[in-house]
Amino acid sequence: MKKDSSIPAYENAMGREGLRLTPQRRQVYEVLMDKRDHPTATEVFIRAQKRMPSISLATVYNCLETMVGNGLVKAVHVDREPTRFCANLREHGHFHCSDCGKVTDIEFSQAHDKGWKLPDGFLVSQHDVTLRGLCADCGTPSNHSKSKPTTK
Repeated sequence: MKKDSSIPAYENAMGREGLRLTPQRRQVYEVLMDKRDHPTATEVFIRAQKRMPSISLATVYNCLETMVGNGLVKAVHVDREPTRFCANLREHGHFHCSDCGKVTDIEFSQAHDKGWKLPDGFLVSQHDVTLRGLCADCGTPSNHSKSKPTTK
């Protein structure tokens, strides 16, 4: 297991909120920090269980809820899919591949925010931007021309 400089941030945030630093919470947080691929709660559970076999899915859900509520991770909602979790706390958007389902962080340029025309009196407190299309793997000509089996 690699050591991450974000662990002190985790410990500070949990302590600041008066929350216990449980081994289960640390495990869930480390899973999210180790591979920043926007996993679902079930995917977090499977990864955490490899490190801590006694952890339950309910505990993972509770840990994720606590971390989202305290600003340690973000909940990412893509259409009607299960919620995914993002450890990147910088301002950013997401790209959702409509073929493979992968979610990738996308950075904003400073000019992007200035392009919005809001009605008078509106004030943005948060924004969630998700672009959809094909990722580099799915959008290559060789992959795009292959006929993919349909499932219904």
